This record gives sequence, C-alpha cells and structure tokens, in this order.
Amino acid sequence: MFAIHNLFKSARDGTLAVTAALFFVTSAYAQSDPLPSWNDTASKAAIVSFVKKVTGQGSPEFVPEPERIAVFDNDGTLWVEHPMYTQLAFAMDRVKTLAPQHPEWKETQPFKAVLEGDMKALAASGEKGLVELIMTTHAGMTSSDFQKIVTDWLASARDPKFKRPYTELVYQPMVELLAYLRANGFKTFIVSGGGVEFMRPWVEKVYGVPPEQVIGSSIKTEFRMQDDTPTLFRLPEVNFIDDKAGKPVGINQQIGRRPIAAFGNSDGDLQMLQWTTMAGAPARLGVLIHHTDAEREYAYDRDTEFGRLDKALDAAAITGWTVVDMKADWKLVFKD
Repeated sequence: MFAIHNLFKSARDGTLAVTAALFFVTSAYAQSDPLPSWNDTASKAAIVSFVKKVTGQGSPEFVPEPERIAVFDNDGTLWVEHPMYTQLAFAMDRVKTLAPQHPEWKETQPFKAVLEGDMKALAASGEKGLVELIMTTHAGMTSSDFQKIVTDWLASARDPKFKRPYTELVYQPMVELLAYLRANGFKTFIVSGGGVEFMRPWVEKVYGVPPEQVIGSSIKTEFRMQDDTPTLFRLPEVNFIDDKAGKPVGINQQIGRRPIAAFGNSDGDLQMLQWTTMAGAPARLGVLIHHTDAEREYAYDRDTEFGRLDKALDAAAITGWTVVDMKADWKLVFKD
C-alpha cells in the first residue's frame, strides 16, 4: 500500500511539475512583446491584429505564406530623411570631391548651389536639377566601384544633427516590425524612390532585407569588358524612377504579387498604399509614419521639401489607413 501511495504521489507531483512548467512557458510567451519599442496604442494594436488575422489557421482572412508580401518605403519610413535625403547628402559630398576636375561647376547650377551651400537655390532647381546632380555623381563607373564608394561614404559620413552614422539613424520600432512580420511568414521588401544600388550594399545588415528584395530608382547600365573583366558600367541616363505612380509599377515588375501590407510616410507612397489596400479581400494594411516628434527626431508633414505628407494624410482618413504618431506611438526612435 505504501509503495502504491508513493507511486501515485510521484505521478501527481510530476503532473503538477509539468503543469507548472507549461504555465510558466505560456505566461512568458504571453508576456513577450515582439514590438517592445512601441507604446500600447491603437497603432500597435492595429498592426498586431492584422498579423493575427492573416496568419491564424482557421481565420476567415488567413493568407498563405507565399502571399504575405509587405512593402516598405525607406526614406522617412525606415530611417531619417531630414534635413535632406541621405542620398542627396551623398551626392553633394560627391560634387565637392569631384569639383577640382570640373572648374565649370562654380558657375553652373545645380553644382554652384552645392559648392556654395545654397540649399534654397538647390531646391529651386527642382526635380530636373536633382536628377542632373544624381546622374553626374553616380555614373561613369562600374557598379562595383559605385558600391565601394557608397560603403566607404556611409562608414565615414555623419548626420549633421545627431552626429551619428546614417546607418545608425534607423527607426528601432520599424526594425522590430520588419522582424515581427518575417517571424510570421511575411516576405519584406523595400520599395523606395532612392537609388537601388545606393541601398543594396547595406540594407541586409541594417534591416535584414536581402538586396534582391530592394526595389528603387535606377540609372542605365551596360555590360562592358574592361581588362578582360566583365563589368556593368553605370551611364548618366535615367532607367526607372521608383516614386509615386512608379512604385506600383516597380512592385508588379519585380515582385509579381500585390502586397497585403504597405508602409510609407509621404505623398510619394500614396499610390503604393492605394495599390496595396484598395483591392478587396483578403485583409490588407496601410500604414503611414507621421513625423510629429521635434525633440527626438523632426516634426513635419504638409509644408516640407523632403517627405511631404499632404494628399496621403487626407487619404488615410478616407481609406482607414493607420497613421503612426511618432511622438505618441514610439517609446524610442533610434536604438541607443
């Protein structure tokens, strides 16, 4: 009888131990937060709710993994874009580096504006002037040479306000969001107006997005043999502008699937969010990052040269897109 009592006692104690262990693991899992840099606001709840709806087996809005495509703008959505786009800062530094070889630039816009630090004149040159700046400073070399120039510049350049490398000025809440989506079977793409070859050398290390999942603007390249070495040579001609209405075109050409989630911050992302969300079932998510934090980053929307959020902000109220208030929704902006 004593032996039987001990047997039942051991079994009971073992069951209790297993139950306790399962309770501990379940509780720890329930308490874990995949988005720790986000405050518990409506924006975070909307994102988490969407992910649960499209990934939950048995959910009426379940989406198979191959169709879980999420697209992200880069400038102002994943990293800082003020006081100017990072690639523009790179182009301006390139003008200064190349200026000794081009004395005519002292009297030729937009190069004159860059050399004199006249941002008003540079802005006045408009899209045509900025494109000329990019074409001149980003071409005339192989793709490999350009990649090295970009990598070296990012290693040494510092943001004028934060005095940190640009690759450290990525938004920690968005880095967590990228990881959260991938952990739930999403494939994440960057769809940016920035140059695709400007982004590809560093995005995998910084965002966890491989270079083949980056869509951006591009200049024309051609195959050349140089010293018996096959190369791709960059030409001073526009190939594709991946901005505004160009974004859905780029997505269709390179991904071949309509995304179910899109994240942007400006009017340049309007058509991408429309293309993603205004397609009916299954559940779809559109998110705009609203720069409202002048203390930790910047505050701007309708009245700015870089990252203007005007028409898209109005559209968000009609379409039901989630507008993330950086000041209210994020516990921190940059990782310490």
